[in-house]
Amino acid sequence: MTSQNHSMVMKFTLLGLTEDPVLQKVLFGVFLAIYLITLAGNLCIIVLIRTNSHLQTPMYFFLGHLSFVDICYSSNVTPNMLNNFLSDQKTISYAGCFTQCLLFIALVITEIYLLASMALDRYVAICSPLHYSSRMSRSTCVSLVTVPYVFGFFHGLSQSLLTFHLSFCGSLDINHFYCADPPLIMLACSDTYVKKMAMFAVAGFTLSSSLFIILLSYLFIFATIMRIRSAEGRCKAFSTCGSHLTTVTVFYGTLFCMYLRPPSEKSVEESKVIAVFYTFLSPMLNPLIYSLRNKDVIPALQQMIRGNLFYKIAC
Repeated sequence: MTSQNHSMVMKFTLLGLTEDPVLQKVLFGVFLAIYLITLAGNLCIIVLIRTNSHLQTPMYFFLGHLSFVDICYSSNVTPNMLNNFLSDQKTISYAGCFTQCLLFIALVITEIYLLASMALDRYVAICSPLHYSSRMSRSTCVSLVTVPYVFGFFHGLSQSLLTFHLSFCGSLDINHFYCADPPLIMLACSDTYVKKMAMFAVAGFTLSSSLFIILLSYLFIFATIMRIRSAEGRCKAFSTCGSHLTTVTVFYGTLFCMYLRPPSEKSVEESKVIAVFYTFLSPMLNPLIYSLRNKDVIPALQQMIRGNLFYKIAC
């Protein structure tokens, strides 16, 4: 980026979801409630996993990190968005926009590969139950979590550097509620070919490679389940995968719609609605999905609540 461009671009303006002042106040209440539920649900999952001995398994180890990532990338966007709903100055600094863009890409890619790691865990649990403990050892689980974090940060940084290497010399109004790549590219007045190709390459490789791991894992899982003779056994095996499959369907469906299309006025406008699902609804729903469909989480939650009530009564 040239020095001239640095001097010109000090801040961007986020246009958000609507310009209607009344609707903005309504949306403030809605998204504040969603954010508080997201924080409470995911923090509850993390605390339960940390404190309950029955949840000290690889599956819940991955679920704890999924909840942590959901908290981080929801918190990366929501506070600034809530402030903009109530403020006349809907600006974000150049450094703040860069940081938000970097963290968002990094955390989304991290979550994508965490979901792939969780699919591998389910594959080993169902297809090789006798070797589950040895194959999903502590070191293996740590590696399957570390790689997504490193890979996500590397690509988040590289994509953000490419975006902010572009020259912005016209309108600085971002048609989104956070500093997203597609609307930022549309503001550039320099050649965006390299950035667009890099964005499609990273998005395509990340989505296709992780989805390949998930689909291949479930292909073997379903083949193994269909060989189980008892209907009760098949139902039990399917139930351990239901939560993960629901999360994958919601998350990947919205991401494919978001990133595998050329940036345009129409696609950017549509992407704002799509982004609401994986930015706000997916992190909020994940704890509910795993809690309601999991026979271990609810008893652990009940045990924690009873323990807290007993402690208060005793005091």
